[in-house]
Amino acid sequence: MGCQAGQNSAEGDAESDVLQIWWSEGYYPEETEAIRNAVASWEAESGLDAELVFYSEKDLIQQTESAIAAGNPPDVIYGYSLDFAVIPRLAWEGKLADVTDVVGPLEGLYSSTALESVYYQNQQDNIRSYYAVPISQQTTHIHYWASLLEDAGKSADAIPTDWEGFWAFWSDAQVNLREATNNTNLFALGLPMSTAATDTSYLIEQFLDAYNVTLVSPAGDLLVDNPEVRAGIIRVLEEYTQFYRDGQVPPNAIDWSDPDNNVTFLSRLTLMTVNPSMSIPGSQRQDAITYNEQMVTIPWPSKPDGSSLRSLVSTKQVAILADSPQLEEAKSFLSYLIQPEVLSQYIEGAQGRFFPVMPSMLESDFWTNEDDPHTVVAATQFTDTRPFDTVYNPAYSQVQKDSIWGQAVRKIVVDGVPPEEAADEAIAAIKQIFTEWE
Repeated sequence: MGCQAGQNSAEGDAESDVLQIWWSEGYYPEETEAIRNAVASWEAESGLDAELVFYSEKDLIQQTESAIAAGNPPDVIYGYSLDFAVIPRLAWEGKLADVTDVVGPLEGLYSSTALESVYYQNQQDNIRSYYAVPISQQTTHIHYWASLLEDAGKSADAIPTDWEGFWAFWSDAQVNLREATNNTNLFALGLPMSTAATDTSYLIEQFLDAYNVTLVSPAGDLLVDNPEVRAGIIRVLEEYTQFYRDGQVPPNAIDWSDPDNNVTFLSRLTLMTVNPSMSIPGSQRQDAITYNEQMVTIPWPSKPDGSSLRSLVSTKQVAILADSPQLEEAKSFLSYLIQPEVLSQYIEGAQGRFFPVMPSMLESDFWTNEDDPHTVVAATQFTDTRPFDTVYNPAYSQVQKDSIWGQAVRKIVVDGVPPEEAADEAIAAIKQIFTEWE
């Protein structure tokens, strides 16, 4: 197996009989090693060769688009954020291979949300089918530092489970924490406020769901002209940005990229953070004291109306380019990768950053171990889920690619635009996108 960091791969000098796999580099070494092992095992079993090339997430998207434009794309692509914008668009444009014969044999093992998430519309052929293979899933998780909470004079038992009380708790804790430590550089919340972080859009959409705001119907119809939907958007933007305007979020959150809330939290500059994967505790597994005693993962509070919060799930997916000269080899690799015993080794080998898309896998000791203070809590969030709106209308992928929600947030906290105006500008941008995709 060839394996390298990506550079100039769009020039396409690889041998045509070697399966080209482009993969997003892991957040930590174990994650990268897990996919290396899976590819090597497939090569040993199949007798075929693969070239596994790693890219940063940003470079992966840019290189893939450049390679497609040059007529020399890889055979297989996988990135942690490709499901937000890239894969729905490529499927819409007819540039991905139909992988029904890969997903179909194991269809009964997948969750309904995972299957929904890869069942895309191909506008070129006017059909809807499986154009990607689901391998894992993520949602937003809440973590806090037990030691900082103790310094603030607060107990874990006192954390409210209602929406309003929950967020007010961390605000009060910041006041106490700063007084106790005489450190004004400590903040309650690690919430991104930038256009660069996809986490910003993820959290805004989770807040929208908390307020029962539906932007796109299951039939694919855009609902933003509904006065109740508009009111919900305004309320969410106002509430989310208020945390920043009240000084509960680090000032540089307006410039964060996706890893920065992790870095800030792990530097113990924020008491609590919300993160759309388990990468934060996963990075600390080798430090038993930090993982088991100092860092805590807790469930989300109930919705403002008192009902249980659904988890907004992003399904991580692998795709095959339609023009791949190694189509059968690519399908062979993906069929191998999603065999339950192989896929579970890959996901668990990646330190549990993402969760299984096959419910039966969640029953293994790795996910149900009561001695693990993080994974067992996070796993319960996948019992009630819903996919992103790209599933219902691929035009919404452009909303995510253009960071419409990140732009709205930044306008409010940086430019001082009122939430009502930022909401109306976001609504107008979304409507324009949907018009252009018709």
